[in-house]
Amino acid sequence: MITTLRKKFGFLQVVFIPLAFLFACSKADEPISAPLTGAPVITVTTLLSNQGIIWGFDFLPNGNLLFTQKTGTMRLFDTTTQSNTLISGLPANISASGQGGLLDVAISPDYASSKSVYVTYSITGGFLVLARFTLNGNTASNWQVLKTTESASTWNGHFGSRIAFGPDGKLYWSVGEGGGGSLGGASSPHQNGQRLTTMWGKIHRMNLDGTIPTDNPLVPGQTTRTTIFSYGHRNPQGMAFDPKTNQLFVNEHGPSGGCELNRVQAAENFGWPLYSNGINYNGTNISNGHNAAGIVAPLKSWSPAFAPSGLTFINHPAYKDWNGNLLMGSLVRRHLLMIKMTNGIPSSETILLENNGRIRNVKMGPGGKIYVSVEDGGKLIALSAQ
Repeated sequence: MITTLRKKFGFLQVVFIPLAFLFACSKADEPISAPLTGAPVITVTTLLSNQGIIWGFDFLPNGNLLFTQKTGTMRLFDTTTQSNTLISGLPANISASGQGGLLDVAISPDYASSKSVYVTYSITGGFLVLARFTLNGNTASNWQVLKTTESASTWNGHFGSRIAFGPDGKLYWSVGEGGGGSLGGASSPHQNGQRLTTMWGKIHRMNLDGTIPTDNPLVPGQTTRTTIFSYGHRNPQGMAFDPKTNQLFVNEHGPSGGCELNRVQAAENFGWPLYSNGINYNGTNISNGHNAAGIVAPLKSWSPAFAPSGLTFINHPAYKDWNGNLLMGSLVRRHLLMIKMTNGIPSSETILLENNGRIRNVKMGPGGKIYVSVEDGGKLIALSAQ
């Protein structure tokens, strides 16, 4: 459903508008009118269905859409002809065990000249890979592995693995804690987030060829710059730059509660597994809150668990009062959440889509459209403002 906020007698009144019909008709435009003055009228279109788990997607300069399927395949959707074509040339060692598979995909900012596409995926044994290739028609060629984690996620979980290109022209890659499990606390054997000798539990920043930028931060205790941009992350599955402020925002899964929205800056420590607003799945305590010297507390946290996924900023004037707000998908709560942002700080929340399935990714696309992938029914839908 869509939730809209209306001023009445000086208070905020929450108004719920049922959207039971939202996914009823494939490729049918349905107008949705939000009654709040200054709110947009939204049209929802189902573009694809029965595509499995569309984990990541991105847009080519001509507006066509390249998307990954968790099971290990990639497809090209022509937004004009509606054709949906399988991409050949992918590696044979992609493993979809557990939370792994073919994960994110991102079109290089220099695609017009390089034809480069970046992907992340897990391989046999639980290692995580960042690679790039050249897209020639419907074929992935010139495959180049840029990074592979030095160790495995032996339980095939918490890969994180979103890609975002910064306004600085650098590639940012979120990597979850991996390892052998996800127990939090000072005595946890799973300390990858705090270990600066592993790629796991970090946000990485690198040049487009995978090399280390000369202006990367020196993380505390290190004498040599690495790709590490920030650390202490658990399972960051959404990442986006604010187009107005150029600040980097990341969401990540907490344990039992304590899911987070973070604003990330160079060399910051976000605390996992030593600090969390959640508790362990076995009911044991992790920490007394999330505040400690040298630890960055989340901008916002959610309990019970939110299980956040894709993250994007609304960036088009057609959305009126919504323009500049943050959109975040939820897997466990099965809705699309809009967060009002004021000077980089989250405030009120509005549920835009509810009870339509596990939302895996959301991204602002060309022409002012917002694209959302929904695991249930293998759907890709588009939201546009009239």
